[in-house]
Amino acid sequence: MLAAGWLLQSSASIGVDGATISSPTYRPTGWHRATVPSTVVGSLVDDSVYADPFFAMNLRALPGMTYPIGANFVHRPMEPHSPFAVSWWYRTTFPVPATMRDRRITLHFDGINYRANIWLNGHRLADSGTVAGTYRRYELDVTDAVRSTGPNVLAVEVFAPTPPDLQTTWVDWNPSPPDKNMGLWQPAYLTASGDVVVRDPAVGSRVDAATLRSAALTVATDLRNLASHAVTGTLRGRIGAVAFSRPVTLAPHDSAFVRFTPDSFPQLRFANPRLWWPAELGRSQPELYDLTLEFVTGARVSDRQQLRFGIREITSESTPQGGRLFRVNGRRILIRGGGWAPDLFFRPQPERQDAQLRYALDMHLNTIRLEGNYEDDRFWHQTDSLGVLVMTGWVCCSAWEEWAKWGPEQHAVAAASLRDQIRRLRGHPSALVWLNGSDNPPPADVEQTYLTIEQQEAWPNPTISSASAKPTAVTGASGVKMTGPYDWVPPSYWLQDSTHGGAWAYNTETSPGAAVPPIESMRRMVPARDITWPLDSVWLFHAAGGQFTHLLDQFNTALSTRYGAPTSVEDYTFTSQLMTYEGERAMFEAYRRNQYVSTGVIQWMFNNAWPSIYWHLFDWYLQPAGGYFGAKKANEPVHVLFSYDDRTVAVVTGGAARTPLRAARVRARILGIDGSEQFARDTVLDLPPDSSTRVFVLPEPTGVPGGPAYFVDLRLTSADGRPLSTNLYWLSTRPDVLADTSTWYMTPVKSYADFTTLRGMPAAAVNATARFSNRAGTGEARVTLRNPSRSIAFFMRLQVTGRGGEEALPVLWEDNYLTLLPGETRVVTATYRVRDLGGAPPRVVVTGWNVPRTIAP
Repeated sequence: MLAAGWLLQSSASIGVDGATISSPTYRPTGWHRATVPSTVVGSLVDDSVYADPFFAMNLRALPGMTYPIGANFVHRPMEPHSPFAVSWWYRTTFPVPATMRDRRITLHFDGINYRANIWLNGHRLADSGTVAGTYRRYELDVTDAVRSTGPNVLAVEVFAPTPPDLQTTWVDWNPSPPDKNMGLWQPAYLTASGDVVVRDPAVGSRVDAATLRSAALTVATDLRNLASHAVTGTLRGRIGAVAFSRPVTLAPHDSAFVRFTPDSFPQLRFANPRLWWPAELGRSQPELYDLTLEFVTGARVSDRQQLRFGIREITSESTPQGGRLFRVNGRRILIRGGGWAPDLFFRPQPERQDAQLRYALDMHLNTIRLEGNYEDDRFWHQTDSLGVLVMTGWVCCSAWEEWAKWGPEQHAVAAASLRDQIRRLRGHPSALVWLNGSDNPPPADVEQTYLTIEQQEAWPNPTISSASAKPTAVTGASGVKMTGPYDWVPPSYWLQDSTHGGAWAYNTETSPGAAVPPIESMRRMVPARDITWPLDSVWLFHAAGGQFTHLLDQFNTALSTRYGAPTSVEDYTFTSQLMTYEGERAMFEAYRRNQYVSTGVIQWMFNNAWPSIYWHLFDWYLQPAGGYFGAKKANEPVHVLFSYDDRTVAVVTGGAARTPLRAARVRARILGIDGSEQFARDTVLDLPPDSSTRVFVLPEPTGVPGGPAYFVDLRLTSADGRPLSTNLYWLSTRPDVLADTSTWYMTPVKSYADFTTLRGMPAAAVNATARFSNRAGTGEARVTLRNPSRSIAFFMRLQVTGRGGEEALPVLWEDNYLTLLPGETRVVTATYRVRDLGGAPPRVVVTGWNVPRTIAP
């Protein structure tokens, strides 16, 4: 790996050419330290050239940040005076490891944004005419250019993308950095081999969906002959005790795509295979096999590749309602996921990556969506191991969708980029689908080019023309939609809407809008002087861009009208958690109740590329808050819910259930805000596996004490009394009423629900105790909460804190932002890293809507 020891400098500060820079006699003075992968601005930030761009409005203070706030920088050229309008040089030195000597040496670049000249030891290996494309992957045979002893000097001159280029962009998710992410944004490394290399192996599976007792495998790989003479050898493979091989002859500098099919190699028909399943669909962890492929000439192995793969088959079909339904190994799956954003500067952050994927599983999500801003290969290995599906494809709102402006270069770069990415991803069992377009499908000629490449490269999964419902002349209806909303809508929207973003078909990106973090996170991203209510421009700079620059107004109007105007910024941020909890819970619950009329929903977004108050399920600091726990509650495998459209109580059971749930008891109560019971009903029933069952209808209450706000408490227990699902709603006898019109990003509200009487709830004194344990650096807090009072203890937030009162993050809470009824006791656990306590003993802090701050002894 060529990761460390890089230096970085602007070409405007150098004044010499690549031959000189890549010479061992050149002495780089005044250069900046860098690592790879990195972007230019990311490296300069890490080298302390610029103040933390994630704090306040520091990003706008970077040179070159002259485009209007909220604009999509991809459509604008850099100003001539921007320091990033010129090329920048990366330079490093490396020895050839002894184990690589007397072998062919290949230099790899897995991602360069956007163009580059590549020099090694004074010789130019490639120029910016051929090295062009953010998503290209490059391999250069440098056998004749490297020195087997002594240092080798590698220099790469990178050029930022321009508006016509097929680049990455952040659209309106967050601001774009001033260099447009120019740089070596994916890894660089060396490999050694003989004359023939093995590349991009993959295993495709055909599973007997009726019995799950057999699977037919097809093993495929690319071979390339790096020599100027023909080579004959044997490609042989092994999966456990199963071996297979075939002779191959390659002409000089030729390549071949080689397949082993079960028709020709019957040993590739597996009986009783250990199948790979997505999380919570199978009964066990995702099963992985090891494939070894090697090309042998004579008695010598020319090259060897290994692959961890899963035996699984992903298919899709159209439902009678026109939605695209996915199946894994023949079993239906309701897609529930979120849009993923890597770090704004594409800096590798393995611990953060792992924490975010754990959060996805903790919320019972099964899918991540990548749109253009891809993660590294490590990410894919993790999603394979964890059973998290990934939908991916091109980015919107850029030259990628301006096909009428494409010239020969764009067509060539697009085709080469797709080929490189399909080869990269085809071997990963977590790959769900490839989208050939994002907001719009490509025209017929481009779509046909894409489909041909995907067929040639043995893409084993479905493809979709775009993330939108727009049909194409080549493939017809997409079966998916992206009809919004992206801004705040009331919880009732998701079950009432039948034409836009409501719970029908497959919504590839949607959201109830703003996601204001808790006050602690706001204090980390905004200066103390700006922690004010009403919000100032610094807060709004950390909102979304484009159409959404000022749409926090919709969220704030709803908050103030429904709950009463906040009296402080602390009040505002806590009330925001009520808004995001009920919003995210309602969205996921609606899609689950309507499964499989609804076939999938992707929350836009899952996370952020920088500290943001918009579109996420947890914030940049890994703080899970209202939206996180609303989503987690809605997606629990067995779940009891209230239907906002028809007031039915329903129970949904997840895909992992394969037998009925016998004699389950559903109990529903309507409570006044003083805790008085106004209505109660329970019933016992059997629940089919992977189902949605409407149980009974709750009446409209009248004369509720403390109204118009009231509570609905739902409990689901097993036949032996074990709690299966607990869910509490705050509702109003004056419900939210939607307007008759919608835009592509929101549906207006005609009148708002009234929850203002919640502010008059009597106080509840909760007793909290905590027991802590530590095993191999992982801490666990076991918290017992008791409500001895006659008042409901509403919406309690629990935190594990360490040195200075800082919360230990990331943290996995069994449940949070929870409510205790009078006399109720609950025990919840949290796991965290002991080192995140900063050397202090752990404490559990309890706060709540009407609960005074308590520290658990």
